[in-house]
Amino acid sequence: MISDPWFYAAAIPAVLLMGLAKSGFAAGFGSLATPLMALTIAVPQAAAVMLPLLLVMDAVGIQQLWKERDPALLRLLLPAGLIGTVVGTVLFGLMPKHVVAGVVGALTLLFLAQRLLFPPRSDVPRHSKPLGFVLGIVSGFTSFVAHAGGPPIMAYILPLRLDPIRFTATMAVFFGAVNLSKWIPYAWLGLIDLRNMTTSLVLMPLAPLGVWGGVWLARRIKPTWFFRLAYSGMFLTGVKLLWDGLHG
Repeated sequence: MISDPWFYAAAIPAVLLMGLAKSGFAAGFGSLATPLMALTIAVPQAAAVMLPLLLVMDAVGIQQLWKERDPALLRLLLPAGLIGTVVGTVLFGLMPKHVVAGVVGALTLLFLAQRLLFPPRSDVPRHSKPLGFVLGIVSGFTSFVAHAGGPPIMAYILPLRLDPIRFTATMAVFFGAVNLSKWIPYAWLGLIDLRNMTTSLVLMPLAPLGVWGGVWLARRIKPTWFFRLAYSGMFLTGVKLLWDGLHG
């Protein structure tokens, strides 16, 4: 297992942060977890260590929130997300990770700027299925290469203004399926090894803590503050990813 104490100084808050994001509370902050862990190890190794932890978080979230999911949204987004993981598998060794991070960061900040400068009118439909399918593919791809699938899919779902728990449940099921689909490609790419999996096992007890706490908060927070936190998380994530892209 990884023995560097600086790794655990970064990994422990990263796992707890991802758990909070998985619950839907502070949802926009989840994409910061892998870059935070990657302060001490390479991004592909950080993604491999995080994968088993994500599956535990997904299982906890789905177990608590399955009945609140949005089936219609998932019928649109799940196939797109799985296509994105296939694209990620094909391009994993071809596209530099900092380029992916920079593109996702720039698009995230552009989305937020558009929402701030040109807020949508109430008479304009928000549910564009082609846009949702495209962003679902992008989310599956960025989730595969760096567990940073949150910003693209949130750019589509947040404007729909779902109830916080319905939003949380839908995201939990979507990323549960996407993360489960990564196992065989990750093994094929050589990312699943004894060192990474042992390290994941050491961190495993932390995985459900953030989810449980976040679900408790998501059921009690006012929708206005829920979405403010989500957009704030997207902004910080966009800045961090763009920084990584420019300094890769």
